[in-house]
Amino acid sequence: MNKQELISRIAKKSGMTKRDVETVINGFLDEVSAALSSGEKVQLIGFGTFEARKRSGRKGRNPQTGDVMHIPESTVPTFRAGSRLKQAVK
Repeated sequence: MNKQELISRIAKKSGMTKRDVETVINGFLDEVSAALSSGEKVQLIGFGTFEARKRSGRKGRNPQTGDVMHIPESTVPTFRAGSRLKQAVK
């Protein structure tokens, strides 16, 4: 399912217009992104937790040349599924 399909399904179930649903979804995504970039954790009880984690630097290999190279540390977004989401997927 892509973003437009999600918007259509939510609009159909809620009775809201697609434009209103898109505004809400974009607002949600913007707020989660802003929270993660400032180091906050976003917890939706039962659904899951979004957080930013540090990935430490490490050594890797260039697959074409085989040369050893340093991969710098980075911050990556992660998601851990909550209990209700896990049960729904089973």
